[in-house]
Amino acid sequence: MEIDSIDQRILEVLQKSGRMSNAELSEVINLSPSACHRRVQRLEKDGIIAGYVALLNPRKVGRPTTVFVEITLSGQADEVLDAFEKAVARVPDVLECHLMAGSADYLLKVTAGDTEDFARIHRRYLAALPGVAQMQSSFALRTVRQTTALPVRP
Repeated sequence: MEIDSIDQRILEVLQKSGRMSNAELSEVINLSPSACHRRVQRLEKDGIIAGYVALLNPRKVGRPTTVFVEITLSGQADEVLDAFEKAVARVPDVLECHLMAGSADYLLKVTAGDTEDFARIHRRYLAALPGVAQMQSSFALRTVRQTTALPVRP
């Protein structure tokens, strides 16, 4: 599907304010409400808009600590990778898991209440993940930039 400049603007606005009503969106985009609604429906149907979420303040929900965990597995066989990925998908504190190129096989973004809470997560979940040969954790001291908005203009 081709995304034109109007679609790009719709995507930019919705990424910043997803609860905006169609009437408000159409006013910001300078498009009739019906045309705006049709475009948003098409973007949803085509999977460009994958869903809508509420972004929570980690401090307000008691999860201010972010830890990046590099994991090296004992092997690269498909069954080792599959077993790890299935298990890590069930860890509620893992926000992201990426298969990497480089020295580590996976990079996890983990949220915790504090260092003691991370120690609990490490003992209960991370150390029990299948196929793990090595783990290295790095605590984020401060978040300098964080966004969920993807650039949509070339």
